[in-house]
Amino acid sequence: MDLYLTGHNYKYAAEQMLLTLYPAERPVYPAGAPAGDRAELVLADGEAVCRLVRDGRTFEGRAAVKPSGSERERVRLEQQAVKFSFYRAGLAAGVPKPVWGALTGVKPGKLMARYLKEGKTAVDFAADFDVSPDRAALCEATTRAALTAKASLAAGDIGLYVGIPFCPTRCAYCSFISSAVGASQKLVEPYLEALYKEIRRTGAAVRAAGQRPVALYFGGGTPTTLSAAQLDRLCTVLEESFDLTALREYTVEAGRPDTIAEEKLHVLRAHGVGRVSVNPQTMSDEVLAAIGRAHTARDIIDALALVRQAGGFEVNMDLIAGLPKDTVESFEKTMDAVLTLAPENVTVHTLAIKNGSFLAQDPTALPEGAAVGRMVELAGQRLAAAGYEPYYLYRQKYMSGGFENVGWARPGTGSLYNILMMEELCPVLAMGAGGSTKLTGPDGSIVRHVNPKYPKEYIERIMADKTV
Repeated sequence: MDLYLTGHNYKYAAEQMLLTLYPAERPVYPAGAPAGDRAELVLADGEAVCRLVRDGRTFEGRAAVKPSGSERERVRLEQQAVKFSFYRAGLAAGVPKPVWGALTGVKPGKLMARYLKEGKTAVDFAADFDVSPDRAALCEATTRAALTAKASLAAGDIGLYVGIPFCPTRCAYCSFISSAVGASQKLVEPYLEALYKEIRRTGAAVRAAGQRPVALYFGGGTPTTLSAAQLDRLCTVLEESFDLTALREYTVEAGRPDTIAEEKLHVLRAHGVGRVSVNPQTMSDEVLAAIGRAHTARDIIDALALVRQAGGFEVNMDLIAGLPKDTVESFEKTMDAVLTLAPENVTVHTLAIKNGSFLAQDPTALPEGAAVGRMVELAGQRLAAAGYEPYYLYRQKYMSGGFENVGWARPGTGSLYNILMMEELCPVLAMGAGGSTKLTGPDGSIVRHVNPKYPKEYIERIMADKTV
């Protein structure tokens, strides 16, 4: 869509609302006089006005700019007004009301925390941003879980992330920096040597700073593509490099059932791992084949049985609403199967079509937004009825139907790392290819450091660094 900005240059605000209202369109900023289908976003005299032209018809939306006490707050409120004016024009043009209303951020809990601090509730939140009451209540519940986690932290507490960018195969929806392990087997050992080097350097810096890890998370990729011996060595290097005596949670993604073996589970337990993710995404064999997974629902059940036999693990299972070939009926069967397996945590993602994924090239086989909405609604209802509680929530760009990702947990089993990472409650240091370190400041500022994305680039960068 052509966007024309007058009196401001808030492109990000305009583009975020464009993505909310018209997810299939991308912003264009043409030169010259406005013409054709377009959005004219004007900011003047304390008011934002959007004139939205679609098929020759003009629709208007307006939003007043609230008074502000600082330059930073002024900018925030002006951006908010620009988004609201665009939102109101879009609704006037017949765009169905999104469940998150005019809210565009990926972390709505940060805004909800401000509301709760001011003595407001989900009702105020829903009214101010035109958010559906159920989404506002969900956001309040997850925000309260985050505030509880925040109160449990002490000065110097940090999270650690270790990235293993290898998988048995690449899923159709995946845009993570991961390589099929069969095609990149020769990189695994050099990658681990570089990772050991980064771990030792990071551990020395953490000790010198007097910090202590309270949550440690292996992600990827699929960390259990490593052999038992490789996992043992990696865990040993971490123990040698960091003081883990204050560790409250140790998680390893064992996402693919075809990578889970009894020997690996025994190694992880021996090193104190207490939480694993066994991620089916779906329990439909047809949908598994459509997303490029080389295993069946029966394999997932068998892998989880191995985890339970090993003992001592809390289990998370990831599901995705909106996968190709999935329907509301087959998704309901997935929910039935997962609830029968009784994991401690269930994370329900909404499919996000990301650049670099196979699905971005051909999204035609995906369920429509209304069906995805029914899947998400069904998941929440079934999990709540089974005694699970929502404990973290976030949104993503290009998410089917504009919905959200929600982590559900049995009382007392929510993942501390997930909360720390999503709500940015303390520094999280990431090691490995594509790892994104977040350093939080006392003023709420975030400084990010991102490692090279691809294993080969990561190895070259780390091994060339003579200071490490």
